Amino acid sequence: MVAGVAIGVGFALKSLDENIMFFFTPTEVMSGKAPANKLFRIGGMVVDGSVNRPGDGLTVKFDLTDNERQVTVRYAGILPDLFREGQGIIANGKLDEKGEFVAQEVLAKHDENYMPPELAGMMKEGAKQ
Repeated sequence: MVAGVAIGVGFALKSLDENIMFFFTPTEVMSGKAPANKLFRIGGMVVDGSVNRPGDGLTVKFDLTDNERQVTVRYAGILPDLFREGQGIIANGKLDEKGEFVAQEVLAKHDENYMPPELAGMMKEGAKQ
């Protein structure tokens, strides 16, 4: 019975190790703390003037910063509506051999002051009464 539990725990830990994705800043990535050939998350602000769309496809390149260092991110796909220069994003992916971060998914973050328009309208109506 003990051996069965040990084997089960071993499989669970192996599964967690394969599916866990760590978060790194551009400074940590540039200093070599990010894993090579393994998926991880990177977060920061899109550098103003860095968004570039080479070619006619959906590929976009941009620089991501944490106000210390920058990492170039390449993504092929449809960007979220909230994506823009100066905006915070989180991307999932891994580094290529050139040191560029190849994103599989890009998530745009809104600021802490965001409020859905419906809720803002309800609050204005409530304040008038």
